[in-house]
Amino acid sequence: MTKIIGLTGGIGSGKSTVAKYIASKNIPVYIADDEAKKIMDDENVVVEVQLLFEENILNDKHKLDRKKIASIVFQNPEKLNQLNQLIHPKVKQHFKDWLKTHKNAPFIIKEVAILFETGGDKECDKVILITAPENVKMDRIMKRDNIDKNEILKRMKNQLSDDEKSKKSDFIVQNINLNDTFLEIDKILKILKIS
Repeated sequence: MTKIIGLTGGIGSGKSTVAKYIASKNIPVYIADDEAKKIMDDENVVVEVQLLFEENILNDKHKLDRKKIASIVFQNPEKLNQLNQLIHPKVKQHFKDWLKTHKNAPFIIKEVAILFETGGDKECDKVILITAPENVKMDRIMKRDNIDKNEILKRMKNQLSDDEKSKKSDFIVQNINLNDTFLEIDKILKILKIS
């Protein structure tokens, strides 16, 4: 049976870059955030999400305004929880269907930002955690998302700390220098292939 390897890390850790690197090695990689975004573009889901909010969260194209939603839910844990309860079951079902199409692979990578927070680690055979020092994460996020430090800290508060995640992970990769990170990932992939 195909093994499920969880790949996770806090915002700005570089887990998406690592996921792309693994995918370049012809290993099936499921990016949960990307699939969640596609699901949230579905017309029926747009209506369901809008019903969770009193204010209008649609843009002028009648699609969900992700920035507006993020600014609301990262200040309101209850709204974030409601949104997650709506979207996560849909992503979970999509992943099950996707997994069937990769049933002959020895293992697949499931990249999920909030793997532990949603209990998704229980469905994984092993977990790879990507970490980085907080100042490195901050720099990456500010460059990538063009948001200020306070906004980043709010988002970080909604995720478990790297220390907590480390205790539950099988492999921990400190991602400061990409070349070193990729070498570390290559070693882990070798271990996974023979285990």
